[in-house]
Order: sequence, then C-alpha cells, then structure tokens
Amino acid sequence: MKKKLTYLMDLILVLTSKEIKVRYKNNILGYLWSVAMPLCYSIVYYVAFKVVMRIRTENYALFLICGLFPWQWFANSIGASATVLLANSSIIKKVNFPRSALCVATVLNDGVHLLLSVPVIILFLFFYNEFPGIIWLVGIFLLFFIQFLLVTGISLVVSSINLFFRDLERLVQVFLTFLFYFTPIIYSETMIPEKYRYLLNFNPVAPLMVAWRELFLHSMLDWRGILVSFVYSFVAFIFGLFVFRKLSPRFAEVL
Repeated sequence: MKKKLTYLMDLILVLTSKEIKVRYKNNILGYLWSVAMPLCYSIVYYVAFKVVMRIRTENYALFLICGLFPWQWFANSIGASATVLLANSSIIKKVNFPRSALCVATVLNDGVHLLLSVPVIILFLFFYNEFPGIIWLVGIFLLFFIQFLLVTGISLVVSSINLFFRDLERLVQVFLTFLFYFTPIIYSETMIPEKYRYLLNFNPVAPLMVAWRELFLHSMLDWRGILVSFVYSFVAFIFGLFVFRKLSPRFAEVL
C-alpha cells in the first residue's frame, strides 16, 4: 500500500512538472501569462462596473483580483479536464498507470499558478496601503487543500463522462460561464438581497471564493464558508473517485 501511494505521488509530481514545462515552452513572457488573463479581466470589469456603473465597492481593483485568481484555477482546471484523457490517449493505451493521475496533475498545474499569483496580490495590497497578515500562511494552505479536493472531484467526473458523451466539453464551458456570474466574484455577496442570500449555499464555489477574498483582503478566515466549502469538496472528491473508477474499465472502448 505504501509503495503504491509513493508511486502515485511520484507519478503525479512528474506529470505536473511536465504540464508546467509544456505550458511555458517557447513562451518568452513565461510567468506573466499566469497573471495576464485575470488582470485583463480585472481591467474590463473595473471599467464596466466601477467607472461606468459606479459600483460602491472600496478598492474595487483589489477586490476583483482577490476573486479572479482563485476562480481562474477552478475554471481552467475544469475546462481542461474535459479533454485531458483524450489528449493523453496514446499514453493510456501503451502504459499501465493510474489514469486519475492525469486529472490530478492538470489540477495541480493550475493550482501552482494560483500560488504564483500571490505576489501580484501582495503588490496590489501595498498599492492600497494594505498588508498581508500572518494568518495567510494557514489560510492559503487550508483553502488550497479544499479547492484541490473540489476541483479534482469535479475534474474526475467531467474527464471520464466526456469520453462517452463528447458534448459535455461544450456544456462545461456554458456551465462555467453561468456559474461565474452566479458567484460573488465581480460583486460582493452583501449586494445580493438578504432574502435571496441563502441561495449562495447551493453554489459549491461561492463560499470558497468568498473565503479566498476574505483572506486576501482582510486577513480573516471565514470559518463558516470554509466549513461549507469543505463539505462540498469532500463530497465532490468522493463522488469523483467513484464515477472515475466505475467508468475507467471502459476507457479502452472509446479511446
């Protein structure tokens, strides 16, 4: 059991390293591409909501990036998971290894880029005369682990089902678009009428994104949001493993 676990961990590290190298291969700007997209979106949303619509949110640019960077990890990993098995079909057919490692490596690849974006968030904090707190050391580790479970669980479901139902790849993109606007990222959860605010609890991503923002903006841990997020993440991870293991014996039929 110990040898299998060690083998799986080594395999995941190798695959994650490969994903990161492929992502940056022949890219001159390298690291900047990791933060360019969410920063560009921040500019667009800032102009649309702060300049044009005059939304009353303090330090709105900082508010945006504190939500957009964690969301980028979620959206990019879920979007990429749909084709991760198809893209590695040649390896899957030739080599016997845990297929789930491919999904985990994809998730960790984007997770690493979230960690690489933390210095950018700190720079924005300094610009607004704010400073990170010591609680970040605990909070980032805790929220990273919870989001890893959530994203991995969903990715396992999406990657395996997409082999049998190829339209899922496009449906996932539509779903992510809807989910983005139903998640308080470009607006605060306090802007939602109080009688409807409870609906956020049915959005598995909302408590997590709010918890990230509370950590980055106010150096606070939203324990209620963290607890709700952990429950969602744990259920998603267990369900993802179940679906993946149930369908994996049939992968060879469709690859």
